[in-house]
Amino acid sequence: MNPATALATVLVDELLCAGMAEAVLAPGSRSAPLALALEAADRAGRVRLHVRVDERSASFLALGLAKRTGRPVALVCTSGTAAANFHPAVIEASETGTPLLVLTADRPPELRGTGANQTIDQVKLYGSAVRWTCEVGAPEERPGMVAYWRSMASRAYAVAMMPDPGPVHLNVAFREPLIPGGDESWCEPLDSGAGSGPWTKVRSGMPGAVLRVPATRRGVLVVGDGAANVKRYVAAASMAGWPVLSEPIGNGRYGDNAMSSYHFLLGVQEFVEQHRPEVVVTLGKPGLSKPLLSLLRRAQEHIVVSPSLARWPDPVRSATQVAQEVEIPVVSGDDGWLKSWKAADQAAAAAVDKVLDEGDEVTEPRLARDLAASIPGGSLLFASASMPVRDLDQTMRPRRGLRILANRGASGIDGLVSTAMGTALAHSGRSYALLGDLAFLHDQNGLVMGPAEPVPDLALVVVNNDGGGIFSLLPQASLRGSFERIFGTSHQVELAHIAAAHGIPYKRLEKASGLSRAVAGEGLRIVEARTDREVNAALHVRMRQAAHDAVKTML
Repeated sequence: MNPATALATVLVDELLCAGMAEAVLAPGSRSAPLALALEAADRAGRVRLHVRVDERSASFLALGLAKRTGRPVALVCTSGTAAANFHPAVIEASETGTPLLVLTADRPPELRGTGANQTIDQVKLYGSAVRWTCEVGAPEERPGMVAYWRSMASRAYAVAMMPDPGPVHLNVAFREPLIPGGDESWCEPLDSGAGSGPWTKVRSGMPGAVLRVPATRRGVLVVGDGAANVKRYVAAASMAGWPVLSEPIGNGRYGDNAMSSYHFLLGVQEFVEQHRPEVVVTLGKPGLSKPLLSLLRRAQEHIVVSPSLARWPDPVRSATQVAQEVEIPVVSGDDGWLKSWKAADQAAAAAVDKVLDEGDEVTEPRLARDLAASIPGGSLLFASASMPVRDLDQTMRPRRGLRILANRGASGIDGLVSTAMGTALAHSGRSYALLGDLAFLHDQNGLVMGPAEPVPDLALVVVNNDGGGIFSLLPQASLRGSFERIFGTSHQVELAHIAAAHGIPYKRLEKASGLSRAVAGEGLRIVEARTDREVNAALHVRMRQAAHDAVKTML
C-alpha cells in the first residue's frame, strides 16, 4: 500500500472511531487519498459524505452541520488557495465555539518554496483561529506511524470537542502516488486493534468527573516533570500496592514504594517480560529514561492524568485514556508484584552503589547521588536538563524533604544559571544547582548583578568535563575523527577565573567525600567538580552492567 493511502485510511478510520458522523469534501487532486477514504466509509455506512465544488460553501456547510449536531465535522480540501477559502468559516467556528476538523492536503516539504504548482505556505494557516494545529508530515512506511496517526487524530477530535469547542487544523502532506495501486501490504497493522473505540479516550472535563482506574495489583505509577497532586497519587499508589517510578523532577521519589533503579530494571529483558503492568497511570511528562518510555508502550492500559484536556503529554503515543482526575482503587490480595519490584530495585541500587563507592574519586553519577542525599531537608535542587538530571534519575535514592526542578519543557541549555538563581530567590530554604560546564558557560551573564540586587543563597555545583559530556554516551562517540571538534567541544575555560571576575566565592571539589564541606556556606557560591568524559562513559557502562547482572541473578 502506498503511504498516502495508508495515512488517509488510518486518519479517517480513527476520526470515525472517535465519533465523527459527517464530512464535507471540496474536490481536488492532492486530497485524493482523503477523498477516497471518506467515499469508502460513506459506502460502508460509517459516515455521511457531502461534496461541494466551492470551498467557501463547503466550509460553511460544515459549520452548519457542526452547529446543529454539536459534534466535530471533517472539512477536507486540496492544497493552495482552496485551504485559504476555508478561513472565514474557521474564524466563525472559533468565535462561536463550533467544533470543526479542518483537513487540508498539502505538498510534501521538498516541493514547498520551489514554485511548485498549487503550493502555498499552509503551516499554521489559520493562526489563532484554531484551538490546535498539527503539521502531520509526509507519511512513511515504517513501524510506529500508525500509533502516531491514530494518537494525533483522536487528540484532534478531543480538542475540537472540549473543554473549549472550536476548529482544529490538520495539515496533511502527501507524496505521489495519490491513489491505491499495486501491493496492498503494510509494515504494521493499520487497524486500531482496540475495537470500535478511539485510540485515546478523553474523560469529560465536567466538575466531579473522576475516572476510576481498573482494579488491579499489577499497576505502576509514573511521575514525570510538571506533575500535579503528586502526594495524593503517590499515597493512592502505595495503598494499592503499586511501585512508584518517579523522575527526580517529578518529586514523587519518596516512601516505601519508590523505585530508584527503574532505568536499569527496565533494561533487563527478562525482568520486563515478567513485569508487564496491566495499568500504568502517568502524571506529568516523563522523558529522562528510554526504558521507562518503552514500559508505557507495553502497558495494557495507559492512563494519562492531565490538568488540561486540550493538551496532554503522551511522548510514545501510548495513552489509552486521558482524564483530569483519576481514582486508584485499593485491591486486596497477594503483594508479590510489589515485593518483586522492590527486591529487584534494591539489588540494582546496591550494585550501582558498589560501583560508585569504589575509591574517593569525583564522578558525575556519584556527585549527583551524594548531593541529593546530603543536602538538608527543605532544600531546593535545580538540575541541568542534560546529564545532571539523568544522573539524578539513575542514582538518586528515595528521600523526603527535597524539591527538585529543571527546565525540561524544551530541555534547552540556555538560561540555566539565571533560572537557578530565580528559583533560589523564591525559595525559603537552602538552594543548590547541579549544572554542566557548557550550561554554566552558556549563561554566565546570569552571574552579573548590580550591587543593590538581592543575592540568592545558592551553591552552583558545576560538573566540568571540558565539553559536551552527554555525547560520549551517544552513537556520535563512535565518530572518532570528527567527534571532539563538533560534539565534544572542548573549551578549556578556567571556571575559577569566572568566579573571580564576578567576586563569587569559589571551591574545587577534589574528593567525593568532601562534597558536604565544599557546598557548605551562605550566599552565592561556585563549586567546581572536574571529571573526564571518557572515564564517565565507561563508568556508566559498568553501572548498567552491574545492575543488570544483579537483577538477572534474582529472576
